[in-house]
Amino acid sequence: MKKQWITTIFTLVFAVSLVAAAYHEAEARAGGGRSFGSRGSRTYSAPSRTVNPYQSRPQASPTSPQQPFPQAQPQRQGGSFLRGLAGGVLGGLLGGMLFRSLGFAGPGAGGIGIFDILLIGGVLYLIYRFVASRRRETAQTSGYGAQQTWRQAESVEPPPRQYGFGQTAQAAPVDETSFGLAHVRQMDGSFDENRFKETAQDIFFRVQGAWTRRDLSPVADLLTPEMQVTFRQQIDELKAAGTINRLENISVREVNITEAWQEEGRDYLTVRLLASILDYTTDESGKVVSGSDSAPVKFEEYWTFSRPVGPNPWKLSAIQQA
Repeated sequence: MKKQWITTIFTLVFAVSLVAAAYHEAEARAGGGRSFGSRGSRTYSAPSRTVNPYQSRPQASPTSPQQPFPQAQPQRQGGSFLRGLAGGVLGGLLGGMLFRSLGFAGPGAGGIGIFDILLIGGVLYLIYRFVASRRRETAQTSGYGAQQTWRQAESVEPPPRQYGFGQTAQAAPVDETSFGLAHVRQMDGSFDENRFKETAQDIFFRVQGAWTRRDLSPVADLLTPEMQVTFRQQIDELKAAGTINRLENISVREVNITEAWQEEGRDYLTVRLLASILDYTTDESGKVVSGSDSAPVKFEEYWTFSRPVGPNPWKLSAIQQA
């Protein structure tokens, strides 16, 4: 029992040490590996990842031809034969009666007899049955065609819809990032996405350098007032502890715009940064107290930049961890 208690205590101590080490590692690089700053109404929402809104939509297979719309069914030959037969019999009866009434019939021929009446009635009944049958067939064919047409129309992709500002998008779902970028371009004709990503990457490197030097003054004009206050507090903590967070061999692997929107007269753009870096902390004498000065670490962060709407300089307004 005593050995079990000792094993349990050592396990707990080891687990607490791991948590403390992980927390200490999280306090590295610019901003201490924390989420802070302002993103307008999205301040407390998770950062949006880059997603193609049409990727999950099922696409029609190019090798499977579309089913043609139902064609009108050809009329049956039997129908034409019955119509001709009925017309011939009825015409013959009417002609015979006319001839008899005019006296051209042979001797002994009288007026309309009971046989003539029955024959006429039978022919008229056949005509009625034929017309009713054709109407039913026409109604069924029209209903089937309408149903197939509806199914075909339902399976066809809707055509692209123009949203203005030079952007073309499908009716659903709406690509909010492209829509937000269109608004930014509308108010700033010189805006270019690639140039902005270069600007964001440049600010990223400059802020990391200022963080290592524990001197925020060279990048103060690149930060919103709120970000300046937070960074200064964190740098003051480093100075009070007598430590320096050193960042070396920074390599940015990916820079992607993941969010773009406007609110209350301001533009907001969020950039996903995937980078690797040598991230370690030393004391004032240069001795490594945490991290590794030889093994780079990879991290993913979302940096949000804001500015007044229009061709104004961008400033870092928030950092969020992935």
